[in-house]
Amino acid sequence: METKKEDVTPLKGILCLKTRQEMERIEETEDCFILDFDPFDSFDVKNLSFSGDHEADKDLAIIHETGQVACRDYPHPRHLCLNYPFGSTPNATHCHLCYCCVCDKPAPCEQWMSSHCNASADSM
Repeated sequence: METKKEDVTPLKGILCLKTRQEMERIEETEDCFILDFDPFDSFDVKNLSFSGDHEADKDLAIIHETGQVACRDYPHPRHLCLNYPFGSTPNATHCHLCYCCVCDKPAPCEQWMSSHCNASADSM
């Protein structure tokens, strides 16, 4: 009586990867692994810290962005502008999509410099 020899695959451990860097390294040698993160999930650029030194930050370049941002790409009240953050830039500064939340007119309105540039939802 002859025993049939079956093709048997040796058992291997399954890897659970936590970071994208691990994935890039492991996928060269492993056929199967579990991701403990969403590989298509983008990171939040606002959480990165920049030194202000452009030479030191040359390793990071944002080359693509998906989707529209309401307070940057569409008309918005001045105090919600992402191009010129309220409080960290002069309040009179505005982008081409800012509008006065008092007059409901494009910035700068007639009373912009006197008081309207400082108006916000909290002050109304």
